[in-house]
Amino acid sequence: MSDETTTKPAGWHALPTGIWALGFVSMLMDVSSEMIHALLPIYLTAGLGATALAVGVIEGIAEATAAITKVFSGALSDWLGRRKGLAALGYGLAALTKPVFPLATSLGWVVAARFVDRVGKGIRGAPRDALIADLTPEGLRGAAFGLRQSLDTIGAVLGPLAAIGLMALFADDFSKVFWVAVIPAFLSLALILTAVHEPPRPAAKPARAPLSRAELAQLPRAFWVAVGVASVFTLARFSEAFLILRASEAGLATALVPLVLVGMNVVYALSAYPVGALSDRIGRRGLLIGGLALLILADLVLALGPGLWGAGIGVLIWGLHMGATQGLLSALVADTAPPSLRGTAFGLYNLVTGVALLLASVIAGALWQQIGAQATFLAGAIFAALALFGVPLLGPRKPRPGGDDA
Repeated sequence: MSDETTTKPAGWHALPTGIWALGFVSMLMDVSSEMIHALLPIYLTAGLGATALAVGVIEGIAEATAAITKVFSGALSDWLGRRKGLAALGYGLAALTKPVFPLATSLGWVVAARFVDRVGKGIRGAPRDALIADLTPEGLRGAAFGLRQSLDTIGAVLGPLAAIGLMALFADDFSKVFWVAVIPAFLSLALILTAVHEPPRPAAKPARAPLSRAELAQLPRAFWVAVGVASVFTLARFSEAFLILRASEAGLATALVPLVLVGMNVVYALSAYPVGALSDRIGRRGLLIGGLALLILADLVLALGPGLWGAGIGVLIWGLHMGATQGLLSALVADTAPPSLRGTAFGLYNLVTGVALLLASVIAGALWQQIGAQATFLAGAIFAALALFGVPLLGPRKPRPGGDDA
């Protein structure tokens, strides 16, 4: 379908088949990743003796690695005029590195595995998001990104549930659970290779070099404002590893720790598509303000709420804020970036927010270790409140035809 087509917002049935295929690709990879990620903080701290600060540094470096890689892969997809191959390469690399986790015998092995896995995520991320924007009519972008996020998050629900069942089946043997996680990763790779088809694009390559000053000058002010707001917001949205540590500190049994991500992601999955579709009708700005308010509330509950009840309610509100914001931020990038530079735009967006996530995770770990969990979540609430001040700068309530503003 044409990049410039404008349609009236419609339901999920109006979305192109390729969007559904990419959603299921993400879902299968997330099943694999979350089976590992749901257990990894406890495995690192209880099994390998890592501190909370080390967990924060590892998670921050992992996500920053993905973000840095995204900026180059996104720009390369613009220059090549092709996106599927790079996305498939990223999924393939992630699949090939999954067996490293069950083979790891030290903290260094886990750090290496997370690093390489995130390189794969970085290679696929920006080209995949740009491909979604290429495949989707402008009037359905919120719904398209919301649907992909919902299917991705369903995987994030199924993964921890599988981890719980397999931990019980294998008598808390982390290694065996990690081996099972290899299977959906390779199914994801097979699906993108066979079911996703790239839309026609101009054959000529741009004469300018990727990431050149001439390219960056074509990105409008509205794009940079969206990136700025997202970066401050990301300082408040540190790694979900700290949600797991909060629940564990509150007394949740190790075998049930994956329920933290299950609860968060159920709410996330149920809210992402409806919020995305609604933003196509009423605009993104007001919904984003609501999402930031939910993050402030989640942080306050996690900081001040008593015991497991406080942790549980805070985790659910955290999931609701994710559903109300993550798809919207991606749709804002698609709204504001020129079609020929969508890969570059998504790459830059992920670079800036990835660096912010690195800082957020390190700050969160340091506060947790030096002061306690309460300080970590109160700091998150403060950063979320600061991000609210930037939302009015995002421009008109609804995206204008042509993708010039949001």
